[in-house]
Amino acid sequence: MNTKHVYIKDIEDSDKAEFKRKIQESFAIAIAENFKNAPIVPSDAELEKTFNNPDCNVFCIYLNDEKVGGAVVRINNKTYRNSLELFFIYKGKHSAGLGLKAWKAIEKKYPETKIWETVTPYFEKRNINFYVNKCGFHIVEFCNKYHRNEKYKSPPEDDIPGAEEFFRFEKVMFL
Repeated sequence: MNTKHVYIKDIEDSDKAEFKRKIQESFAIAIAENFKNAPIVPSDAELEKTFNNPDCNVFCIYLNDEKVGGAVVRINNKTYRNSLELFFIYKGKHSAGLGLKAWKAIEKKYPETKIWETVTPYFEKRNINFYVNKCGFHIVEFCNKYHRNEKYKSPPEDDIPGAEEFFRFEKVMFL
């Protein structure tokens, strides 16, 4: 089979340990390139909070029948201003168009969305390219020591390297 069918599927309890491990592996690549002795992010505790948050939907991303990544979206059924909280493709699976196909599947699952929002650290140029040039997001805010956004301030227990400088993106679907 040569076709690349990319789809998302709700996470099952049996997938959660692998999801944690794989997202931490994926995030570790960029963090290790930019910081020494960085903590594991996102932490197991942070991921458990996400799994138990009723506003969050957690997905495994598949290529045909093989897991290749994951995503977490926060859905607001009152404002339809939804948020991409976490998104990752497994190490070794990058640059094959899987991320864009997975993002399109997420958009399709939530057609009522008016605005999608996400953030990414300043140092993560691959993410910036992906969100702006591939997915159609726009940079709407650069948060740093001169301009804070308290909504996205990292909790003290999550000492994420580079978290003090990040971009906030929006993608307007319709108003």
